[in-house]
Parts: sequence; C-alpha cells; structure tokens
Amino acid sequence: MISLGYLFSRQPAPLLGVDISSSSVKLVELGRDKAGGLVLERCGIEPLERGWMVDGNVEKFDEVADAIRRLVKKTGARTRQVAMALPPSAVITKKIILPGGMSDLELEQQVELEANQYIPFPLEEVSLDFCVIGPSATSAGDVEVLIAASRREKVQDIQGLAEAAGLTLVVVDVESYASRLAASRLIEHLPNRGEGLIVVLFEIGSVTTSMQVLRDKEVLYDRDQAFGGTQLTQLIVRQYGFSGDEAESKKRSGDLPPDYATMVLKPFMDSLAQELGRALQFFFTSTPYNRVDHILVAGGSAALPGLTSAVTLQVSFPCSLLNPFDGMVIGDGVRLKKMTREAPSYLTSCGLALRRFAL
Repeated sequence: MISLGYLFSRQPAPLLGVDISSSSVKLVELGRDKAGGLVLERCGIEPLERGWMVDGNVEKFDEVADAIRRLVKKTGARTRQVAMALPPSAVITKKIILPGGMSDLELEQQVELEANQYIPFPLEEVSLDFCVIGPSATSAGDVEVLIAASRREKVQDIQGLAEAAGLTLVVVDVESYASRLAASRLIEHLPNRGEGLIVVLFEIGSVTTSMQVLRDKEVLYDRDQAFGGTQLTQLIVRQYGFSGDEAESKKRSGDLPPDYATMVLKPFMDSLAQELGRALQFFFTSTPYNRVDHILVAGGSAALPGLTSAVTLQVSFPCSLLNPFDGMVIGDGVRLKKMTREAPSYLTSCGLALRRFAL
C-alpha cells in the first residue's frame, strides 16, 4: 500500500508543523514541560507573494521552498522532521465498515479492495492511508475504518518542498483535520468542556474562509467561501491608490491613513460578518439544526479589532477569537508580543505540530 505519509501514525519525535497558504508559510514547534504541559518552542510566519501558491497548488516551487528555508532559519528550529497538509479538496476521505479481528496485512488488503469503489483514480496513481477508528456503532463485531487518499503528485509536491528546504516530511495531514485538532483543545474550555455543544469554527484566510460545524469532535457540516483578507487589501487599494503589494505591506504593518478604521476597516468587517452570517444560514437551511452554541474565529484576518463583536451582533450567537496557544507555556525562543498579535493565524500549523503527540 502506498502510504499517504503516516497520516494516522503516532509521532513522538520532535516535529515542525508547517502550513503553506496562498499568502504565507506558518511554522510551529511544540514540546512538553516536566509536568506534561504543552510548550510553544518556536513559531514564525514568512509571507509569500501573490501567485506563488494558487488554490493549494505550488506555482513557484523554488520561491516557496526558499521561503520555508528562511522561516526555519529565522525561527532557529533545529528539528528537521516536518508535518505538512493538503487542502481538503485534494484528499478523498471515506468511512467504511470492515469485519473485526483481521490481521494488519488482511486489513490493508481489504482497504485496498474497498478503496477501488470510492477513489476515481487508478490506485497506482494514489497515495493511500487508513486508520481504524474503533468498533462499529451499527454492526456488532465490525470496526469503522477511515480511508484517506490523494493523487500521488499532490503528496510529491509538498514532499519536494520539504526536501528542497532541508526538511524530512514524515506526516501528511489534511488542513481541516489539523485545524480541528488544534481547535479541540480550546473547545474543551467552553461550558461542560464543550460536550454536546454545536461549535462553528471559521478560519478566515487570504482568499477563502472555511467553516466547520462540530459537535463532540464530529463534523456536522463544512463549507468554503471565496471571501477573505484579500478583499480588505483591495479596499485599501481602491481607497488610497496604493499598488496591491503596497496595500498588503501597509495592512500588515498598520501604516495606514487616519481614516482607515472608519472608511475601510469597518465596512470590511461588516461585510465579513455578513458573509459569516450567510454561511450560517446555509447550514441552517441544509440541515435539521437552527442554532449554534458558540462561534470560534481564527485565521489571518480574525484578529481585526471588533470582529467578534460584529459577528455576534450579526448572528446573535456568542463569538470568540481563537488563540491556538492558549494554555501553553511560551518558550524563550518566542517573541511574545508578535506571537500574541498573530496567534489566530497559526491554527492549522499548530494542529500539524500537535501530530507529534496525537494519534
């Protein structure tokens, strides 16, 4: 069987979580202290120019690899093992029921047979992995198995990036799985440890906002919307006449005219809150549910001042900014002020780094 990169393997050795989006590369390294608590050892962000990554595809290989290499050097990371992720659109997942009591070899052979039914590509063109979730809830004596598969060239692309940056890819994950893993720690801080609550996780990226509706670690609904921080950059360009690169740089640095907050930022936040409200309405109209208990927002645009209040006003459900490092010890190698400002951007990379300890 062609492995998808030990997607479901236990990974106790030091591990970097590296998340590559359309606008930046994020790196996180986690450890544990003597009491067993999580420690944020290192984190950092390296911006990417527009067009280097498009819809999860590597368009400028050397430039992206150089950005990863710079980030590793900038953060001082000495670990060379890395976990990276593919976008959900690049991975096919399917839960199947198989007889219990099979040997590992028998299970592997059966998974390959079953995979032929669900994967619309020849198996020799696919990287495939599987995980036994546990006993079947509907069929006594059987087990529930999760299959994950991706076109082999997609895995080879990120493996090549890792190798070009001097790293060894040991875990290939799915971005949405990694973000859920990181968010699950914070959901446990909600009332009743989050049990039974319907929680919406919005990750607001540069060009796409992803939505996952969760209850007790089960995904009830997911959806992507073509709306993100790029719209704010475009508003800055139109308002002040900057070039796109200038507007992006000034947005990151905060070097903008005095009327920016009222003329540009507030209208953008109102539009963003409306987009999130529209996504919730899609959830309500396409499922039996008509309410949620809590909304968590993360991603590069989530930390805009006043966003959580604007969302709560729009949808009438409580909304919080998600800091994936909440409750962790912050290591000496981390610039606290910068990390705090950028924390919501690290959701997926934090989830990837957590693969060192999870599963």
